[in-house]
Amino acid sequence: MSDIIQLLPDSVANQIAAGEVIQRPASVIKELVENSVDAGAKTIRVLVVDAGRTSIQVIDDGHGMSETDARLAFERHATSKIRQADDLFSLHTMGFRGEALPSIAAVAQVELTTRLEGDDLGTHLTLYGSKVVDQSPVACPVGSNFKVENLFFNVPARRKFLKTNATELNNILTAFERIVLVYPDIAFTLHSNGLELMNLRAGSLRQRITDVFGKKLSQELLPVEVDTTICRIKGFVGKPESARKKGGSDYFFVNGRYMKHPYFHKAVLSAYDRLIPVGMQIPYFIYFEVSPADIDVNIHPTKTEIKFENEQSIWQILVAAVKEAIGKFCELPTIDFDTEGRPDIPVFDPQRDNIQMPRVSYNPDYNPFAASTPRTAQPQKPAVPDQWQQLYEAALQRPQQQEAPLFDDQMPEEQPSDDIIAEKSPVHYQYKGRYIMTAVKSGLMIIDQQRADIRIRYERLMERLRQNTAGTQRVLFPEVVQFPPSEQVFMDLCLPELQAMGFDISNLGTGSYAVNGVPAGFDGIDPVSLVRHIVADAADKGVVDPSELNVAMAISLARHAALAPGQVLTNDDMERIINDLFACSNVNYTPDGKAILTILPQRDIEQLLG
Repeated sequence: MSDIIQLLPDSVANQIAAGEVIQRPASVIKELVENSVDAGAKTIRVLVVDAGRTSIQVIDDGHGMSETDARLAFERHATSKIRQADDLFSLHTMGFRGEALPSIAAVAQVELTTRLEGDDLGTHLTLYGSKVVDQSPVACPVGSNFKVENLFFNVPARRKFLKTNATELNNILTAFERIVLVYPDIAFTLHSNGLELMNLRAGSLRQRITDVFGKKLSQELLPVEVDTTICRIKGFVGKPESARKKGGSDYFFVNGRYMKHPYFHKAVLSAYDRLIPVGMQIPYFIYFEVSPADIDVNIHPTKTEIKFENEQSIWQILVAAVKEAIGKFCELPTIDFDTEGRPDIPVFDPQRDNIQMPRVSYNPDYNPFAASTPRTAQPQKPAVPDQWQQLYEAALQRPQQQEAPLFDDQMPEEQPSDDIIAEKSPVHYQYKGRYIMTAVKSGLMIIDQQRADIRIRYERLMERLRQNTAGTQRVLFPEVVQFPPSEQVFMDLCLPELQAMGFDISNLGTGSYAVNGVPAGFDGIDPVSLVRHIVADAADKGVVDPSELNVAMAISLARHAALAPGQVLTNDDMERIINDLFACSNVNYTPDGKAILTILPQRDIEQLLG
């Protein structure tokens, strides 16, 4: 049998490696911008066309590269960051593997223009699918200019599975935010299809957070700082009132590198125990400075998962630091010793003040019925008839009447929903502020009041959209809601649909929107929180189709405005909910598939009590 194992060509090996490093346009921007940071750039410009499908360009004013380095940079495992294996445990740069540029060149058409400081001319290099097409000298400024076009042009299967432009642009903005939050001393700009999305000047960390997320979030942050022999922690955490159910801004960075760490995330939330409701998220921007020898960043191609040697100790330090920040914010009122001009309230002294215990006197012979005005005596009927034995025997001899069916298995197999509440009790009972219990013909019906209200509101909203009859109720004072660039993409997509639902929202620019009105019937709710909740749901699901967007927003709006668990209802309120629910097209499930009601059959009740 002949030999069947052979080495893959470099072009195929590069495409395989690119599948791990370059997953979408956002991955290209992350790798190129991190290289610019490592090159000492003070100004970095990013320009994308069609969310990176057509073109990605990263321009920096860093050190630049020589002619030889420019050519060698696209070879696999060629890097200037490390020299030996031990350097992996003393990393001070973002990149180190030497895989990013060859992976990008393997699946795209790349042009590089770069000049090293001190050289008269720079180098222009062109590669198509890892193959060098042209290399020539060129006049250019100091720094590097990478232009990546037609991403995945030679891997059509990968290109076909890219998401919509809105989703890919959102991923680009998310990756861009994670970088700009680490380097506030570097100026960044981001353009999409010629439109400027971000223009961040160099400044302090708090100023960078304000530029990205808005002034309102910056005002809700508390500083965190602690320095120990194990690690140094600094950054900001949100006040308890800044908690949100969705769309929270939670960022961890270690040695200038973004990371995901669920264990440390729980540590932050544990510091807010009993301060925020369960399930709410707190914004935080926490930066760890740890010895490179105590962490391992080389466990995932994207470098977002990092192992810590002293993980348990850092957990304790993090919890203590966050609790200290919250404690400084939640100041207790000081004791006031100034009593001048205040009334003198004497203190009770049992030896000085001779005070007797109050006594109650009463007449034990008093009879209120004897003192009442006598009435005309009337013959009273006996409580039990004299001939009760004969009546009982006659009742036993009387033929019994046929009773109505009580159980589900005795009813027709197909019955309309109206039959479920046939002969329902006019009086209902609310159990623990969450469930409505009422007697029906087949047994005891239990309804989740919040889920029932979600179904009712959802169908009303969808009916308004179908008939284009959504009304708007103006708010007394317009409120401003601000979104970071990553969420602004979905807000712009949702804006026409929100207006069709009855919202009156105007775009103020720079990610700010004024809420002037809400849909009729949704008064009394926080419009800013409502809009944030709807946009966060749309961003989580990544829906951009108008029909799917309408459904997702209607579900989110109905859920946000529905009855809260624990809300006390009157019998009329419960009657209205039951009637409105059974007028819906689906009485059994919410729009997202959760059960609304259940019926405990009469037979099961008798068995439980038998």
